[in-house]
Amino acid sequence: MRLWQRVAGALKDRNSILIAQLSRRSSLRNPHLESAVIKATSHDPHRIDGKNVQRVFQWLRTSPLCLRPLLWSLAMRMHRTRSWVVALKGLMLMHGIFCCDLTNVHSMGRLPFDFSDFGNNHADPGRVWAFDAFVRSYFAYLDQKSAFLASEFKKQNKRRKKAEETVMEELERLQAMQGLINMLLKIKPRNPNLHVSLVLEAMDCVVVELFDVYSKFCKGIARALLRIYEIGGKEEARVGIRVLQKAEMQCDELSVYFDFCREIGVLNASQCPKLESFPEGFYRVTRRKWKMQFFHIKAFKSPGPENIGR
Repeated sequence: MRLWQRVAGALKDRNSILIAQLSRRSSLRNPHLESAVIKATSHDPHRIDGKNVQRVFQWLRTSPLCLRPLLWSLAMRMHRTRSWVVALKGLMLMHGIFCCDLTNVHSMGRLPFDFSDFGNNHADPGRVWAFDAFVRSYFAYLDQKSAFLASEFKKQNKRRKKAEETVMEELERLQAMQGLINMLLKIKPRNPNLHVSLVLEAMDCVVVELFDVYSKFCKGIARALLRIYEIGGKEEARVGIRVLQKAEMQCDELSVYFDFCREIGVLNASQCPKLESFPEGFYRVTRRKWKMQFFHIKAFKSPGPENIGR
């Protein structure tokens, strides 16, 4: 980044902090929290202010009531910015808020800002178009994750009044998780210009998230398989087969994705424990058994030379 751009960014951050400090405290505005958010999402492309990032998380853990002013200050910061650096730091901060695992975060709904069109209005995008695209793909995932968490929160509240979720509900949740995995796989710095420290730190977060979502999916599919065998019907088996087919494809895509992350120097990709996976041929064998069990389709031998005449 050119020197004048760094100076201009630093001046913008300083002015924003000054305005925040002079603002009146209200139910939406907390000057100290707002200042910490600005520092945590500064224009500096070479470092993240870890101290203020942790201050934000500590506020949230200490008092969940801080979520409202935190989201307000973050939304205002993101609405005004045209900098991919500020936008990416804001998304990483938002990602960390989800990791605090608080009830009011899970019931939040969609993100309080919109980056779906980020960077497309730049008069002269120049070489930042790839960074803007990376921001858009990261935002798309976090926005969908937020919607998924809110939907699951509502379903859990309803289930408190009745028995456990049905097999079909469990399969629908697994399909939604597969959608999240697909969106995570799209967060990829394809241009070599993107292999900079800030993007690689964001990819560290993405790799951990991908491992977490995929691990939960594997546990969920193992549980769903047992329930389909025990109490499932034809419709559950049909959906289950689609889930298995997609899971088989995603398993290969995950392997390629993690190899790519290791090649570009994503630290967590090299330190990530081995992904849980099913034995080779598991998906194919399971689909065949279900077809025989639920749809009475018999297994047949391929017309290879060894089977001709038998």
